[in-house]
Amino acid sequence: MSPSWEPVQILLVEDSEADIELTTEALADARVANDLHVTRDGVEALAFLRNEPPHEHAPTPDLVLLDLNLPRKDGREVLEEVKADPELRQIPIVVLTTSSAEADVLRSYELHANSYITKPVRFDDFLRTVASLEDFWLTVVKLPSRSQSSGGSLR
Repeated sequence: MSPSWEPVQILLVEDSEADIELTTEALADARVANDLHVTRDGVEALAFLRNEPPHEHAPTPDLVLLDLNLPRKDGREVLEEVKADPELRQIPIVVLTTSSAEADVLRSYELHANSYITKPVRFDDFLRTVASLEDFWLTVVKLPSRSQSSGGSLR
């Protein structure tokens, strides 16, 4: 994980404004300092992760929260590309989606998702889910350190 004086970098890949607002609100109350970055489709997410225009100076996230049903390039394709890329594959990816379909769960794990969470429908349940994500991924789990040899990224 990042040194304690650096906020944890989180990339939220989500096209639903309501879910973006809920996640932002839940993480604003987090016990761990974090910077939330949002991309709204799979193409933009990959540009962010690869530091391609317009994200040339984007930080490498410590954690990605990935929706599956995205425009332009869906979350399964993003997951597959990230986990196939030796420079990105170590970034933990949590699939956070409305789909509870067993095929989506299985495919996500086949593509090396680090976890799969179905978004709750109720507001309070959603906030609790994001809080538990924050607790587990940002306080319990040891995340890879960002290397200073490649411009401060994990690469």
